[in-house]
Amino acid sequence: MSAVERSLILSKNKKAINYINVILPISLPKLFTYSITQAEATFLQKGMRVAVEFGKKKIYTALVYEIHQNPPKGYDAKEIHQVLDETPIVTKIQLQHWQWISDYYMCTLGDVFRAALPSAFLLESETAILKNNAFENENELSNDEFLIFEALEQQSELNVNQVITILNKKTVFPILKSMLDKKAITIKERIYEQYKPKLIKYIRLNPIYTENKLNELLDSLNRAKKQREVVLTYFQLEASTKKPIKVKELESKSGSSSTTIKALVDKGIFDYYFIQIDRVDFKGKSNPLKKLNEYQEIALKEIENSFKEKEVVLLHGVTSSGKTEIYADLIQKCIDKNRQVLFLLPEIALTTQLIVRLQHYFGEKVAVFHSKYSMNERVEVWNNVLENKPKAQIILGARSSLFLPFSNLGLIIVDEEHETSYKQFDPAPRYHARDAAIVLASMHKSKILLGSATPSIESYQNAKLRKYGFVTLNRRHGNVLLPEVELVNIKEKHRKKRMKGHFSDRLIEMITDALEEKEQIILFQNRRGFSPIVECETCGVSPQCANCDVSLTFHKFRNELRCHYCGHHQAMKYNCGACGSEKLNTKGFGTEQIELELATLFPNTKIGRMDLDTTRGKYGYQKIIGQFQAQEIDILVGTQMLSKGLDFSNVSLVGILNADNMLNFPDFRAHERSFQLMVQVSGRAGRAKKRGKVAIQTFNPYHQILQQVSTNAYEQMFKEQLDERWQYQYPPFYRMIKITLKHRDFNRVDSAAIWLGKALTNVFRENVLGPTTPVVSRVRNQYIRTLLIKIPPKQSLKTTKEHILKIKNVFQSVKDFRPIRFGIDVDNY
Repeated sequence: MSAVERSLILSKNKKAINYINVILPISLPKLFTYSITQAEATFLQKGMRVAVEFGKKKIYTALVYEIHQNPPKGYDAKEIHQVLDETPIVTKIQLQHWQWISDYYMCTLGDVFRAALPSAFLLESETAILKNNAFENENELSNDEFLIFEALEQQSELNVNQVITILNKKTVFPILKSMLDKKAITIKERIYEQYKPKLIKYIRLNPIYTENKLNELLDSLNRAKKQREVVLTYFQLEASTKKPIKVKELESKSGSSSTTIKALVDKGIFDYYFIQIDRVDFKGKSNPLKKLNEYQEIALKEIENSFKEKEVVLLHGVTSSGKTEIYADLIQKCIDKNRQVLFLLPEIALTTQLIVRLQHYFGEKVAVFHSKYSMNERVEVWNNVLENKPKAQIILGARSSLFLPFSNLGLIIVDEEHETSYKQFDPAPRYHARDAAIVLASMHKSKILLGSATPSIESYQNAKLRKYGFVTLNRRHGNVLLPEVELVNIKEKHRKKRMKGHFSDRLIEMITDALEEKEQIILFQNRRGFSPIVECETCGVSPQCANCDVSLTFHKFRNELRCHYCGHHQAMKYNCGACGSEKLNTKGFGTEQIELELATLFPNTKIGRMDLDTTRGKYGYQKIIGQFQAQEIDILVGTQMLSKGLDFSNVSLVGILNADNMLNFPDFRAHERSFQLMVQVSGRAGRAKKRGKVAIQTFNPYHQILQQVSTNAYEQMFKEQLDERWQYQYPPFYRMIKITLKHRDFNRVDSAAIWLGKALTNVFRENVLGPTTPVVSRVRNQYIRTLLIKIPPKQSLKTTKEHILKIKNVFQSVKDFRPIRFGIDVDNY
């Protein structure tokens, strides 16, 4: 009997003496209390799902947070509708971790619940519309209402989508409300499960046919030759495979149809049965680990020694130093103790290559979890982790895999720990996966290894202060030298007219040399599309997004203008919308433009492009990376996806087409991020035997950061940035909390921001910056204002948050400010 059936059978008439606090998947400031019967209390546990009614008779999937005997104050507790699980799907440690994320990042438990669980676990409720048989006065109904009423006479119930189809209107709720008021219809909420397990149909011989009766069976089928052939094929398969036989396999081997097999089932000769399988299933063998070189061995021993004293260790290893092999050794030692491993990666593109490497070593023990997997696939991984199955002992995934229900976690590896992709910006919870992983490791009493060639300044500072263990690996695998970096002064090249499009003569020469040597090239430009701005040469107007304060980016491949903030797009116009002039010009360049210029400069070369536009499908990354690895692509153009730990042995040249865009970005971390990005991209060159080359095109080759990139001077960059951060009061010395206000009414959000700025300044004095208008001040027709609170080293973070929450409550009690979206981002960098 299922949990749902059992819950429905349980008597609701028994006196409810127990209560549960539940987490609803909506942003609510507190937990809500529901009543449960004595019978339900006997099997209900923390971490199980229940269906509850909340608001306007809407059914939600809620999670049991605690069971107690204290009735709620201020309202009557409703009864729950159903119990949806037989056992908890969320562990106690998970709930503790969610609570920490909720408290630290100042969001609700509902926000965390919604982000953590695969959407299939959040059961949907569908509105069912039924005819009220007592209603007789059809003359009261309008034409649209009569159509619905007539449809309900033909079928017992309708859903909202069917009503929309019948009326051919998008807005039907006012009509349904009117019918409800007239008591012509009744409405019920029906809950349905979204997850559907994958079932494979198998076939077996009816047990009544023992060995003595087989000849009798075959004689009975003498006239039905096709059926006789199916039975004989079944016996052959059973003798040769000695495994359960699939219906499809029997069909193909016997050359028969499904109708013939069904006829045998109807006669009672065969029986169908189903076996549930996982959608993602690895069928390879595991292989021995690679032998580490002496430098990797030393690093591995240092990490293991550091783990004896510290929970967190930072591994600072140069690009191509073989960090993955060290990770593999640590994983092996962890799974030998029968414990789980979480391997976090910043980019889905990176999982594609690493899946192959880890599955080569660990076979079917590797499971993958990220947003490109389907809803059903993610549910299966969740269940496998929850049940601690061997096929999910090693989890490889992006930041969302942090929320999986680990019960025996022994090691967390955060690769490329400096990456901004680990930070969730919108919607809440706005957590940083690296920091949340450190807390998760602490809760599980497990170890965590942070790895990077260019660690974040915060992590490196923590290592320097001995909060973390620290291990360095300064030798590349195979003793290959770090790539030779050349800074190309394009200011001079423009002056001397030595540029072809966006390529300097020096970069073209280096590309030509690499192609002649049958080597591959990576070109980096951190902007997708063809051109970010299309401008009229006559009046200077450029097309703007209708919903955002930003110019539309031109995508030549689709011949359209697209907004990268809200997705709005329109066909490319060939004359100016303001003055009608046909003299339109493009400003700036993206990956599309580079791809087209390369096709002109090197017509016989195979060129690939890797950005958000070309990797939208589930296997988009896999396809491009596979082609490049198989050397079917000679030059790969891409955005920052290319910088994150990819390993291509035949790449000898990396070109960065415009370094200045990154350096001049208005952000206190612009120089740190530019250094990290350029060093990481440079690290894709010369990873096998030959020393690679890197060409960085810039208008200012004497910039301090570019000089540090050319010599890989991380320590120097770290010291300079740390001095600046101390001087201007930024992390890691000061903490930061960013508050964002959004609303469609410009005046309302502006006055609210001024009020909030004054309220915060009264408490935090000079440590409040703003209110300010961000660079893009309107997105999706919502006007934006931001305020930044800096928290000095000696100021209590907890007290600061309490003050902010008090001010937020007062802010939301003002009638005019209540509709404004109030977003809090702790550690917004």
